[in-house]
Amino acid sequence: MNGVKSIFEPTTVVLIGSSRIREKVGMTSPEMFESVIYNMTRLFNGETHIVDIEGERGARTLDKLPHPPDLGVVMLPPRESIHLVKKSAEIGVKAFVLLAGGYKNHQRKQLSELRHEYGVRILGPNTIMGVINTSNGLNTTFERNLMPQKGKISVVSQSGGVGACLLDWVCSYGIGVSKFAFMGDKIDVDDVDILLYFDKDPNTKVICLYMEGIEKGREFVEAAQNVVKRKPILALKGGVTKEAAHRALSHTASVAGSDVVFDAAFKKAGIIRVGNIEELLDAGIVLAKQPPLKGDNIAIVSNVGGPAILAADAVVKSGLKLAMFSEKTRRYIEKRFPGVEAVNPIDLIADARAQRYSAVLDVVLSDPNVDGVMVINMLKSCFFEPEDALAVASTAKKHKDKPVVDVPAGGEDFTLVQNVLRKTYLPVYNLPEKAAKALEALRAYDRVRAVKKSN
Repeated sequence: MNGVKSIFEPTTVVLIGSSRIREKVGMTSPEMFESVIYNMTRLFNGETHIVDIEGERGARTLDKLPHPPDLGVVMLPPRESIHLVKKSAEIGVKAFVLLAGGYKNHQRKQLSELRHEYGVRILGPNTIMGVINTSNGLNTTFERNLMPQKGKISVVSQSGGVGACLLDWVCSYGIGVSKFAFMGDKIDVDDVDILLYFDKDPNTKVICLYMEGIEKGREFVEAAQNVVKRKPILALKGGVTKEAAHRALSHTASVAGSDVVFDAAFKKAGIIRVGNIEELLDAGIVLAKQPPLKGDNIAIVSNVGGPAILAADAVVKSGLKLAMFSEKTRRYIEKRFPGVEAVNPIDLIADARAQRYSAVLDVVLSDPNVDGVMVINMLKSCFFEPEDALAVASTAKKHKDKPVVDVPAGGEDFTLVQNVLRKTYLPVYNLPEKAAKALEALRAYDRVRAVKKSN
């Protein structure tokens, strides 16, 4: 085991910190050390060793470890970190995650020299919370017991604060995650390295990026162009500027902050750009759970009229179209359910329960004029019960080539239905506008795949 894989899939980890050092300004503290120890010793399913440079806790020193660990997680100020990285590399540690920041240029250079001298890989410094792998319980964060559910979305954040927000969001909403990487200062392991690792990772289906700048622009674009043939990449760009509009795509090797250049680079790479944190995760969820949208024609199946009209507006504003049902579909619906007008959006009437939803959704998804469906199932003012949503999920599963998204619009209604559907492959949104954006992302990825296949 070596390289970036050692950062995410170690069998043995050594936690290196201090039970006494507390920076006046900086992350190093006994509390941080203790919290990472707490998480790793309770969650990680491999070996965890502790090296306290103060000799406290009865911890081993590096030279007394039973065998060289795959990964070293270092929670010390720059000067001490560099010394411990060198000592650890000498005994055979393959990779490092450096949580603390505050490195001066000459100290960054020292780390780079160690990386080349010993052939180790370094994530950071200044990663703040490091990495998470839900498959093996690896969790180097210092937020105790904060572990996302297992899933197929992998997240990369250049910012510790944005990463923390994303982590809080996925845990709060029960969004399934495979890997989480806080990039930090990227003196070694960078976005290209992570992309290439996620490309080969069987537990990663969708890649979500938060980026502020990148040095190896051309390499990044080339790597992404290859990855998106198999896995969608979503990106949220921070630090948007008005400057540098004169830059051209040919200069992507120097992409650093220009929004114009980033936008062109994303398009060339086939990366789907989103506007905010919520859109990033909303799109990630639907891409992890549903097939790409192979056409523009969307059907809306609802138990309420007003939200269905808002959904129709949202679909059209997202660049999609309202599907025109076939005569066969219209006849079936109106014959079986008198009083239901088979026009799009379909209003199933407020008394609709599981059976009506399932029957109508099945025939709508069978219609060749329909490419995808948004289902709206409100609870308040209707007879629909949360468990009825399981019928929607099971019917959608029968039509694996057409995506379906579910909208129990509101707050409490959303929570009740989401809890029922959490373990299914049906993504749930609390507003039709968010669901429309999700469908737009599915359509965008289908176009990306078509372009990459033709090239």
